[in-house]
Amino acid sequence: MRRPREPGAAARVAALDWQEVAASLDARGYATTARLLSAEECCALAAFYDRDEAFRSRVVMERHAFGRGEYKYLKYPLPGIVEALRQAMYPHLAPIANGWRQRVREEGRFPPTLGAYLKECHKAGQARPTPLILKYETGDYNCLHQDLYGPLVFPLQLTVLLSAPEKEFTG
Repeated sequence: MRRPREPGAAARVAALDWQEVAASLDARGYATTARLLSAEECCALAAFYDRDEAFRSRVVMERHAFGRGEYKYLKYPLPGIVEALRQAMYPHLAPIANGWRQRVREEGRFPPTLGAYLKECHKAGQARPTPLILKYETGDYNCLHQDLYGPLVFPLQLTVLLSAPEKEFTG
């Protein structure tokens, strides 16, 4: 019997309750969503970590007092699933970010599409992609820090666990 095809990442993002996400971000500063990637997609992305040619740089966290562990910044072209998530998430997150800007009386608005925002970034000299993959071993951790790269900063981040909590890691 054939297994039904899972919806793609863009469909999963579209199906999220964005009012609930916005309310959670406003109330707690974070939001937890339903699963955005299939187990197969998570495994495929995790396997990228060993492909040095897929990354533009590597950060050893201890060297910068960021914690213990490491991460690598992906380079263009991004893996399809990463690009799909970015394209799908941004139009939902930009209005939330704009609401925050308005509340703190910060000038400017984030454009409605990721493409338009990336054009602004490139014009400001920020042409490198910022998606990254973290790798932790037993005892590793991440300290609160900002890893800024230029004057334009989008105030929200998406974190996707590629490993199964309580099965592949705890803490």
